[in-house]
Amino acid sequence: MGQNEIFAMSGIGSFLEGYADRLAQGLKLVDRAALERACQAIGNGGSAAIADHLCCDLTKGADTPGCPPIITTSLAANMPLYSAIANDLEFAEVFAKQIEYFGHKGDVLLAISSSGSSENILRAVARAQELGMLTIGLSGFSGGGLREMADISLHVPVDNYGVVEDAHQALMHIIAQFIT
Repeated sequence: MGQNEIFAMSGIGSFLEGYADRLAQGLKLVDRAALERACQAIGNGGSAAIADHLCCDLTKGADTPGCPPIITTSLAANMPLYSAIANDLEFAEVFAKQIEYFGHKGDVLLAISSSGSSENILRAVARAQELGMLTIGLSGFSGGGLREMADISLHVPVDNYGVVEDAHQALMHIIAQFIT
């Protein structure tokens, strides 16, 4: 896991400037070809909160006349199922097991992990790939295993959790708005 970068603390103005600069830098460093591939894959076919928000924006927000709706499911949204898997199996299986239940060849898994090293996310990506699903990974810091594993990697190379999460949120909005 990465160490959170600290911005200038001489006042709120300098802190805001450092934060905004890092966010802009992180977004500018995202691989544009990978972002284009992610938009094509989705258009054709806090991380848990980002995932839930993304489902809302992709299903309702991308609803346009003449286009079929994008069917989405957040694997973090069904808390009874999530906790049952964590309790009866293990926490590292909470998403991978749901992939087994609900995933199909040709589906797209969008996996979000700020560090890119969350074991439950890495297992979900591996399981999805075993089923023939396309995987898109949003990561930050060094990217961890997610950066290498995902079929399409949207990596934000910034060492601050808030900035990484904000960049992931911005990428989610960019994708949802671009594909409509």
